Amino acid sequence: MLLFAYFILYFLLVFVLRSVLLWKKTGINPFTFKKTDNAHDYNGKVFTFITALELIVVCIFAFKNEWYEYLLPFWYLDNPTFLKIGWVFLFFSLILVWFSQSQMSSSWRIGIDENNKTELVTKGVFSISRNPIFLGIMITNIGLFLVIPNAFTLLIISLSTISVNTQIRLEEEFLKREFGNEYKEYTKKVRRWF
Repeated sequence: MLLFAYFILYFLLVFVLRSVLLWKKTGINPFTFKKTDNAHDYNGKVFTFITALELIVVCIFAFKNEWYEYLLPFWYLDNPTFLKIGWVFLFFSLILVWFSQSQMSSSWRIGIDENNKTELVTKGVFSISRNPIFLGIMITNIGLFLVIPNAFTLLIISLSTISVNTQIRLEEEFLKREFGNEYKEYTKKVRRWF
């Protein structure tokens, strides 16, 4: 039940509340994925699938424990040390994502916004990682796997790794076009992950 409460809180804070705050401040909807079949919008569909899969897995663990065996648990990884490390990862990732979104302020989006001009954020946590929000999302997925190690949480890590890395590369191409030399100089100083 605690894991379910955590994921609801995570979703509400980093997606719903953050989107509402940005919309109230700027009048801009931060969700930029559309229904086309280009790489960006297709990746948005993959993000949605991963989020739904996470929610289903967490709900089965929290409310339908008799179904949990169908998620193919890795019983040999189910131990108190991994559980504690997993929870540390989950809480750390929530703080990292929220803090990173706060530092992006009005520039934060879900996807690539080609219609509204934003600023290139390079200070704070962005001086350590070019993608701290994606880093936080990956840490969340690893934390989830450590808390409930099974084939589906491993699948979530695998799909997220591909999807996040695809999105990062799409965003990098956009940022090169949008900010030119300023972005190129930034990439020389700060690594993609950390």
